[in-house]
Amino acid sequence: MNNFIFENPTKVYFGKGGVKEYLSSLLKHYGSTVMLAYGGGSVKKNGIYEEVADILKESGKHIVDFSGIMSNPTYAKVQEGARLVKENNVDFILAVGGGSVMDCCKIVSAQAKLDEDIWDIENQKKTYPTDFVPMGAIVTASGTGSEMNAGAVITHQEKKIKGALFGAQAAFVFLDPAYTMTVPFRQVISGAFDTLSHAMETYFGKPEQNNLSDDINEAVMKSVISNIRILLENHRDYNARSELMWASAMAENGILKIGKITDFQAHQIEHQLGAYTDCNHGQGLAVIHPVLYRHIYKEGAKRFARFAKNVWGIDDKGTEEETALAGVEALADFIKETGLPTSFTQMGIDEKTDFKAIADSANITAGCCKALTHQEIYEILKECL
Repeated sequence: MNNFIFENPTKVYFGKGGVKEYLSSLLKHYGSTVMLAYGGGSVKKNGIYEEVADILKESGKHIVDFSGIMSNPTYAKVQEGARLVKENNVDFILAVGGGSVMDCCKIVSAQAKLDEDIWDIENQKKTYPTDFVPMGAIVTASGTGSEMNAGAVITHQEKKIKGALFGAQAAFVFLDPAYTMTVPFRQVISGAFDTLSHAMETYFGKPEQNNLSDDINEAVMKSVISNIRILLENHRDYNARSELMWASAMAENGILKIGKITDFQAHQIEHQLGAYTDCNHGQGLAVIHPVLYRHIYKEGAKRFARFAKNVWGIDDKGTEEETALAGVEALADFIKETGLPTSFTQMGIDEKTDFKAIADSANITAGCCKALTHQEIYEILKECL
């Protein structure tokens, strides 16, 4: 195992009713003005906004609304939020929603403390902010794992880049599986696949020899798969939603990455696809993963064969490569089982999309068994049609 330093400062309040029980006491540690951030308004329709707003008011807080955070948050939206924070002297940011809301707020938190443009600071100067407006989160849609890290995925529309920025990490998060009942089921499954993708992108990184992180990862992947299947049979199964919600956090809180160099090539391809098409993230990953893995499994046959046996329960198929491919096909079959799309066409992505530009602008990662070329990424994208 590689050397590592591990710390996760986010305190998690997991389970039903946690917001009502604990939020007011946590708010005592922060100033009087709270920015309440959320997405397209579903939190107002399902009552979550009213519940949270009432607690804020009872705690003597002045609320500054920051609404309309889109599913692929834009850099322009980040700047809008940062201006709101500065103009209203916001003391604390409370993100209510899924990964997009949390991601946007992380960067708002950092940008509000900066005079310079955070995109340029991080991407050109290669330096990162150290001063933030404190924030917390109430998760209503799980899958991204954004609740327990400082990373964010933001779309810069002018530059046509969907990429990572680093900002604040939430001081506390509420993970109440009951809140996920308010989310469209298709989005629940899409988010759960994002969790599986995070786990796979870590698992297929380096080093390839066995370590504890990989052993835990296999348990997470198997849990996600089995609980998705339970939800497919019973959409309202609270226990399955609980398991998926915690798996989401586990996949991105750093534990599975200890001692690893991660891959995330599928994410890098999907991010740029999203920059050009504004597609659903989890659906894009579901289409890309099997096609990508068919391109690289031979170079990583040992690890892919382990994935086949330990995650999918596949017996040896004669050769390591054959076993490895069987694991990739088991993943592809599972995606069909979930009802997620298996092609860009099913996602409504037109064949006239500029896939060459997407491929040429995609980051190439060094963490997996094979470093792709931009031409290979282009071929993968075309095969996804």
